[in-house]
Amino acid sequence: MYRERESRLAGAVVWTATRAAGSGPSRILPDGCMDLIWSSRDGLLVAGPDTVAQLATRTAAERYVGLRFAPGTGPAVFGLPAYELRDQRVPLDRLWPASAVADLAERVAGATLPSRVLEAAARDRLVAAGGPDPLAAPVVAGLVTGRDVAATAETLGLGTRQLHRRSLALFGYGPKTLARILRMRRALALARAGRPAAEIAAVTGYADQAHLSREIRSLAGVSLRALVGDVPVRRGGS
Repeated sequence: MYRERESRLAGAVVWTATRAAGSGPSRILPDGCMDLIWSSRDGLLVAGPDTVAQLATRTAAERYVGLRFAPGTGPAVFGLPAYELRDQRVPLDRLWPASAVADLAERVAGATLPSRVLEAAARDRLVAAGGPDPLAAPVVAGLVTGRDVAATAETLGLGTRQLHRRSLALFGYGPKTLARILRMRRALALARAGRPAAEIAAVTGYADQAHLSREIRSLAGVSLRALVGDVPVRRGGS
């Protein structure tokens, strides 16, 4: 079972998930985000930005509470460039002081609303870091609209190499990869809304339906039709 809601942190999402013992694997799609996660089994974890879909499997029952940050915000929270956590799940105490992480884990485990504890911790880190890099939001906004990398860089007053370096630090990968991931997420949202594949390809900027199919399979590992039937369980236990 998976649920999510908007966080009190701008652009962030709070999500919860429960996995029954022996449940099948869940497919976690790339989205350009980083997550702070509490697991009833593994404690506090960080999920870095994925480049392709990950399959999460567990043999024991487990409960998760997660805070998913808007693309580009995670580095300010965790204190390191996003590319250092690309395609990884790591214990939080590898990034923050162990004593602080132990105290946070105890408070989350005992809280009536554990998401509020995670939000408060993340907010403190963001304030200390001076907030997220202001470049992240306009990069995402430009790429979501279908603007190419060169035009996005020009709009922001950067060279393409500068934009690539900044994107690696903010999102974990370059702007071309981020654009592919954002386009896949938009295509999936349209498919789940009942739009036909040919229309989705045209609306989201794929060359044709075959191009849409290749890109979805490359990033997600399965077809668009298979994804539409999937329940979107994120991050936990991979």
